[in-house]
Amino acid sequence: MNKKTDFIIGMVFAMVTILFIVLFMTNDAFFNWAFERHHNILSWYIRPLFIIPMVIFAFKKSYTGIFASIFALFTSMFWFPVPAANNPQVIEFLAFEMDYLKGEWTAQKIIISLAVPLFFYMLLTAAWKRNWKWLLGVIIGAAVLKFIWSVAFSGKAGMSILKPALLGLIVCIAGIGFFFKKYKKTVKNS
Repeated sequence: MNKKTDFIIGMVFAMVTILFIVLFMTNDAFFNWAFERHHNILSWYIRPLFIIPMVIFAFKKSYTGIFASIFALFTSMFWFPVPAANNPQVIEFLAFEMDYLKGEWTAQKIIISLAVPLFFYMLLTAAWKRNWKWLLGVIIGAAVLKFIWSVAFSGKAGMSILKPALLGLIVCIAGIGFFFKKYKKTVKNS
């Protein structure tokens, strides 16, 4: 795919992602429908895995790949069916998240929420510049901060994200490490 086409398709995915977020935040029926499915913890395990393709596509400088991966990450919260039963901590944590997203947006909440686009910027910049140490720091830092935020703001219910976050962190580091190792070997053999 040529660079111009890649950029155009990437921007289409970026716009669709923004439209999804606006719909999610402004349409209560869609918001509730999505969160019912987000109670299925399979979505908690799959979401961090989208960091791997995001990094690989940023490394390859593919806007389509980057923004398609971001779109997939955001929409994956509702890919799975509503679970038959739920852990009480999961229910409590997601109730907190729903209240947080639908509650009053104070200056503090806006500043804290800016951590999400800042994470994407730092992650993609580190991968684009092929800086393994910075990339690793961003991924580990984001996982730690997400866990701290979850526990600090939702209490014991925040512990429910520990296992998916740790497993996602391990798989991301292993997957990205494998990719970088394979890339360095390919470059060395060229």
